[in-house]
Amino acid sequence: MNTASPPPLVELRGLTFGYGERVILDDISLTVPRGKVTALMGASGGGKTTVLRLIGGQIRAQRGQTLFDGADVTTMDPRALYAARRRMGMLFQFGALFTDMSVFDNVAFPLREHTRLPEPLVRDIVLMKLNAVGLRGARNLMPSELSGGMARRVALARAIALDPELVMYDEPFAGLDPISLGTASRLIREINDAMGLTSIVVSHDLDETFAIADQVIVLANGRIAAQGTPDDVRHSDDPLVAQFVNARPEGPVRFHHPAPSLADDFGPGGAR
Repeated sequence: MNTASPPPLVELRGLTFGYGERVILDDISLTVPRGKVTALMGASGGGKTTVLRLIGGQIRAQRGQTLFDGADVTTMDPRALYAARRRMGMLFQFGALFTDMSVFDNVAFPLREHTRLPEPLVRDIVLMKLNAVGLRGARNLMPSELSGGMARRVALARAIALDPELVMYDEPFAGLDPISLGTASRLIREINDAMGLTSIVVSHDLDETFAIADQVIVLANGRIAAQGTPDDVRHSDDPLVAQFVNARPEGPVRFHHPAPSLADDFGPGGAR
């Protein structure tokens, strides 16, 4: 019997990306296993959302490969990239719903944009996706009539409208109350397992993210500081990872930004 694991759905190999002289990701390599929930964590500015943008082909690395199902996104022509994106779903930070469209039309948008399905079938799919997130009865509401948690769930329904293989979540828990936060995390895990998806979750919320993730990757200073199960990362002896998971104000990430000494600024003859 062949017990070998299937190849990862997403893989970054020796990837370097930056803006001018500012390096965001420095020669990193990581894999995202199929069917699992992988969390990307770390301090703000560590490159987490940049990884999502690289996978989706919004930006391209200066060096290395970004592989999606074995194909390098970096070298895809527009037609191949467009086809790859149809196999991906994206939940943007704070939902990013179209404000002038109803809930129904927001979820229907990718179906109408990427398929030629008849409208009765579009209707059935939209209602099924909304039902999966508990909002079938909100189909006629406008985004301005939704709470933050409801908007995030509508955005999730839109992200899975095309039955993607990969769903990427950019800060799905930001700004949510405890009830909505718990609902969102449960939906991510349940929908991942029920649909056989692969999920990448960018988040700063330790408890909720650790509860649903199979793998956690901590990015720091352009590199991977830790990678493993939530328990592995929680008990890491790396000083930066320990500071992050224990929310310590001091450590490798300093409270004070580098500055002249107090004597230089406030002593006799200090700068004025």
